[in-house]
Amino acid sequence: MLGIGKSIFRRLLFGHMFTMLLGLCVVGFLLSLLTKGYIFDSQKEELLRKAKRVNLAVQAVAVPDDRVKELLLFFDQTFDARIWLFDRDGKIAATSSKDEVNVGKSVDPAVVRKVLNGEEALLNEPRFEGVKESMLSVVVPWGKDNEVYGGIVLHASVAGMNETITLMRETILWVTLVGVLLSAATASYLSWSISRPLRRIDKLALRIGHGDYGERIEIYSNDEIGELAATINQMADKLQRTDEDKRKQEQIRQDFLANVSHELRTPLTAMQGFLEALQDDLIDDAAKPKYYDIIYKETLHMNRLVDDIADLIKLENDEIALSRSPVDVRQLFAHVAAMFGPEAAERSTTIEMQTEEGLPDAYADRDRFEQIMKNLVKNAVKFTENGKILLSARAESELLVIRVADTGIGISPDDQEMIWERFFKVDRGRSKKSSGTGLGLAIVRELVELHGGTITVRSEVGQGTVFEFRLPAAQNAIHEGGRQHVKAI
Repeated sequence: MLGIGKSIFRRLLFGHMFTMLLGLCVVGFLLSLLTKGYIFDSQKEELLRKAKRVNLAVQAVAVPDDRVKELLLFFDQTFDARIWLFDRDGKIAATSSKDEVNVGKSVDPAVVRKVLNGEEALLNEPRFEGVKESMLSVVVPWGKDNEVYGGIVLHASVAGMNETITLMRETILWVTLVGVLLSAATASYLSWSISRPLRRIDKLALRIGHGDYGERIEIYSNDEIGELAATINQMADKLQRTDEDKRKQEQIRQDFLANVSHELRTPLTAMQGFLEALQDDLIDDAAKPKYYDIIYKETLHMNRLVDDIADLIKLENDEIALSRSPVDVRQLFAHVAAMFGPEAAERSTTIEMQTEEGLPDAYADRDRFEQIMKNLVKNAVKFTENGKILLSARAESELLVIRVADTGIGISPDDQEMIWERFFKVDRGRSKKSSGTGLGLAIVRELVELHGGTITVRSEVGQGTVFEFRLPAAQNAIHEGGRQHVKAI
């Protein structure tokens, strides 16, 4: 019994078989009892009916004669039942047997009293002299109207009924055996269909527990086991994605630390060398302002790097909350163009603006919107000489489409997929004069997505680059002729 409880297959198999066997046995036993009772009741009613027919034939005769004996013999052969006639004293007066060995013998006094009272009697045991075998006997009054001469007894052997009941019981037994075999086969299949996928789920759970998330369970049933398998597969998918994300984040963290170390090491090394030279008076007084200027610029570079890293970390950790309000795009363009105009002029580059009439305001955080534009225009100025930078905006449904296009040296197709990565610097002939932190475009993308927008880039080497991003428009305000009008909704 202990071995059975360790396996779901065995528990289901034996439990199903035991239930089926118990049910069949109970049904067979009840059916046997009910059938036996039905057969005896039917036989009793039939014997009573035959006994009454015999009484109708002999009720006019109070003392049996030869004609009565012939009638009894006739009914014996017709009904296949032995017939006795007894008088009021209980003495057998005539029988349907030719030898008449029972004539003169007595009937049980209890039976006689019932008959004399006009009652019918049923006996299924040998209570008559000369009856040894098991018989079913019925007794009815013999007489006419209220006059009773005695009683009429009909005996029917129960051997035939017993044979019928025995045959029925054998049939029930065979049906039970066949039912048990079918039940065993059905229970085996059902148990196998349940335990097999559970074993597969158990193996997969063990593999997941050891950190292997690559395997999946292929179970296509629509029952609870199929739902469990689907849940296990979903869990494995989530764990696999979580593990991959964890590894990716770890790799990003390592790359981040390596890049930060590299970006800080270069200016710190330069500053250390220059300061040591200045400290040891290895540089004459005329050249000292130049080295002080280099140290100052390197300090500014490190300061920008730290600020960019802090902004990027806050963006990725959702620590920056936007303060949205309607922002005049034309005004913002003019501010950014004025800020980078002198630097662009040094590179013989012009900054132009183009906006359509009735352009709605952008619904954005003004400071973060300005930061996006500064980073994009700053990149455009760095890589454009003797060219043009165009700042444009147009309305598209409920969005504003904003472009920063330049006629600079462009970006190669291979680099276009990588420009959004942190610390990635495109090799576009970048000089130290135009060096940056490599975080500007990563911050731009995070800020655009924080506003619920998208940003794309199109570029061709030697032809220029176009950055295009979309921000929500503030539909309740438009600008015409430099004046703001509130638009009714």
